[in-house]
Parts: sequence; C-alpha cells; structure tokens
Amino acid sequence: MAAPKGFPILFIASSRIGDAVLASGLVKRLHDEIPNARFTIVAGPLSAPLFADLPNLAQIIVMEKTKGKGHWFKLWSRVRGRNWGLIVDRRGSSIARFLRAKRRAIHRSQPGEPVHKVIEAARLLKVADDPPGPYLFTSPETEARADALLGRNPAGGGPILAVAPAANWVGKTWPVERFALLAVQLMQKGGPFENGRLLILGGPDDWRASEPLRRSLPRERWIDLTGQADLLTVYACLKRVRLFVGNDSGLMHLAAAAGVPTLGLFGPSDDRLYAPWGQHTKALRGPRTLDQIQAIDPTLSQPVCHMLDLPVAKALAAAKELFEATEPLYAVPRRGKAKPKADKAAE
Repeated sequence: MAAPKGFPILFIASSRIGDAVLASGLVKRLHDEIPNARFTIVAGPLSAPLFADLPNLAQIIVMEKTKGKGHWFKLWSRVRGRNWGLIVDRRGSSIARFLRAKRRAIHRSQPGEPVHKVIEAARLLKVADDPPGPYLFTSPETEARADALLGRNPAGGGPILAVAPAANWVGKTWPVERFALLAVQLMQKGGPFENGRLLILGGPDDWRASEPLRRSLPRERWIDLTGQADLLTVYACLKRVRLFVGNDSGLMHLAAAAGVPTLGLFGPSDDRLYAPWGQHTKALRGPRTLDQIQAIDPTLSQPVCHMLDLPVAKALAAAKELFEATEPLYAVPRRGKAKPKADKAAE
C-alpha cells in the first residue's frame, strides 16, 4: 500500500527573533492537527535556526535581505513550482497571493485597539479565541547539548537565574550594572538563589557589555553562554532555568516560550503587544508610560537609555514576587529538568 502523500505547508516567518517566537505556536498547531504536514519554513538569518528541529521539516529557506527587494524574487523562483496545501505568511507579502495553494493565510493589518502579537498571529488561522502559545521543537541532541553546557560549572546543582542584559537598541537596555546588582542581591545569603548559579545570555556582540555581570560574582557561580550557543540550544537551556530577567528582546520571548517564570523589563516598547506570553510572566516598567517616553523621543530612535527610571529595588521586588508565586511549581524536583508546563494564555 502506498504511503499517504504529505501536505505541503509554506510558512513565511518573521525575520526578527522575538516576532518569530511569538508566532511559533501556529507551527505547533498545524503540526498537531495535520499529521502528514510537510513544512517549508522561510525565515531571515537570525530567526531561521529556531525551526531547525521541527518534525516533518522539508527545508528551511534562509532569506537574506537584498537591495530592491530582490530577496522576494529569489524566494519566488524557489517556491513557485509547488502546489501548496497551505501558505501561512506572517510577513504579509504579495508573493503568497500569486503562488498556487489550496488555502492562504496572509497577515493584514487590522484597525482597532492593538492586541498582543500572539493573538495577532492566531488571527491568521482564525484561532484567536484559543491562541496557541509560543512553542519550539527541540531534538534529543539539542537537549543533550543543553545538559552538557549547564553541567560545566563545578558548583554543581542549585536553581539557575538567567539574565539577558542586551537589547537591539540602547534605548530599551536596562543598564548592565543594575542587572549585576539585581543578580548579587538575588544570589546573596538569604536570597532565593543563595545556592544557585547565574546564566548570562546574549549574542556574539554582547560579550564585552556583560563584563560587569561576570565581575559581580565568583567564577564558579556563573555560566556565560553569550555568543556561545545557537538559539535552540539556548532555548533548551532555558527549560532548566528557575527564573529569567531580561530586557524586551528575543531572548525574553524564548524564556517565556520555554515555560520559565519570566520578568521582562520595558520602557520604550509596547508591553500590550510584546509582554512575555504566559501565566508565569510579568512585564515591568518604570513610572513612565510609553506615550510619555515618546513625547521626548517621538520616533524611538535616539541613542539615549530610556530605562533609567526603573530602579533596582523595583525589579528586585518583582523578581522575588514572581519567584515566590511560582515556588509551588518547583516544590517537587523533576528528573532531567525543572520547568513548569507551558501555558496557553497570557496574563
């Protein structure tokens, strides 16, 4: 008996890491509901690695931006010869309208009040009433790499506090010295991580900026993966973390997707759209609203830190509160990794 033919799905993901993570639940929903789905993922160089371990993956097409939108013409030449069962286009491009497909789900801007990006993505498949939370697939090999990386530290076990002090713009970057003070106070005697370790995360260009974190604690108490691991391995590492604190960034969304209690620090970005998604998450900002910040930086482009009004004391209180609220989830040690079940709805 001949094997059933696969159902070809073309999924055009966002080129930005955070946006790609927030829409990743759509891929999981399609994987679960279409058993014979075969995925072709189109993504930018930064977000493409997120999908490397996706089951039933036909191929990943890395689309690098070129002048005159030539990257779209290159993509057209690679996918136009296929009869697609479904095209999901998070980029809202015109290419999806001219390919052969039984069904199309193309992003279009909608009027009205802004909604969280997870809900916006869910509208593509008409599942906004039950929006799929971010989800990334990881292979046993990726999970094993995460175990090996976190097992390097001679201090052994203990809960892990993860921090990601970088962001893609200085305006929304909380000073790294404040991250260092926060980590020290959480990890000192009597703190929730007094017997724990610090996991420092960031991209290849963030290593020098994270130096104050490395200097704030003894060498045996921190693990620095800044620029040292691919995104999926970092995601797998985050599954083993007890608490994450970071700026509004792709790493913050990876942490929330991994089910980690996540504290996201916000200033000149809209937490209505980009707050970490999940029940055990919190978006924290200083006394100013986004509108107040935009009043002095209308285009949100000035090379000025807009996060200085968020004090360490406020972040420390929020981190401790989130830790204590999620303590029942970790009361019974879990073999292999310590993480709560991922949530489907944001709070």
